Formats: sequence, structure tokens, C-alpha cells
Amino acid sequence: MAYQLAQVNITRMIAPLDSPEMRDFVDNLDPINALAEAAPGFVWRLKGDGNDATSLRPYEDERIIVNLSVWESVDALFQYAYYSDHTAYFRRRAEWFVKMTTPAVALWWVESGHIPTTDEAKLKLDLLEKQGATPESFTFKQRFSPDGMMLMRQGG
Repeated sequence: MAYQLAQVNITRMIAPLDSPEMRDFVDNLDPINALAEAAPGFVWRLKGDGNDATSLRPYEDERIIVNLSVWESVDALFQYAYYSDHTAYFRRRAEWFVKMTTPAVALWWVESGHIPTTDEAKLKLDLLEKQGATPESFTFKQRFSPDGMMLMRQGG
């Protein structure tokens, strides 16, 4: 059976999406999403109204936004997140978002072709908060293979 990597990250905006404080973030959504879609190993990403997922609000807190995607491997996602033009925007996250006090990123393996839901993603974040990294929900720092073996972190 073949597997792909699902990832979720959530964040809480410092202000409403249509506010001046969030303008530069919003203006760069399309280029960053296009960069992801063109990245080696990209499979799928969640979209709501429009070309991004900012219209979706899976949490009661209206300022929490979600990013959910599927990749061919942990390394493919890691390369995109930390070694592409995405990095410049990632470094600016404090301009737009409040630091989360609970896990904000979770990774997990899905069968190839499976499209994860926001409910599934919320469960993975909750599992990570309650149990720490496990084969069912893990992080870049504590990775697992699809067969549940802990992997040594490479490249970061």
C-alpha cells in the first residue's frame, strides 16, 4: 500500500483577514499557493471560497485559519516549507499571527489518494497535544515512517 503525507497547520490572525494589518499576508496568498503547487512532491491542498482556505473556519475562534495539504513525503514538504521562497514569508509570521500555545502543525500518513478533512486534521492536532508525537500524528522534529518507525531528522 502506498502512502502520502498529510499536514495541517493552524494559526491565529492578529486582526481580521480584511484588516490593513493582514493586507500583505492576503496579497501574497496566491503566489505562495502557486509556489506550493509547483513544488516537487506537492499533491493537494485545501481550498474554500476562492483559491485558498482562508474562508474556512473549522474552529469557534473566527481568527484561526487552517492550511491543509498532502505531499509525497516529509522531505518534499520540508524542502518547500524551509528551503523555497516560502521561507521569506514564514519568517514574517509574527507580523500577522499570534504564537499558538497548543500544537499548530501536525503531520500524518494517509493512503495515497485520500483527501483529509478539517475534522480529521483537528483530531490530529488534538492527538499531538495530548500524546506528543506518535505514528498517528507527528512533527518535523519527531518523524515517523508509514509503518510506524521513528525516523531520524534530516536536513533541519
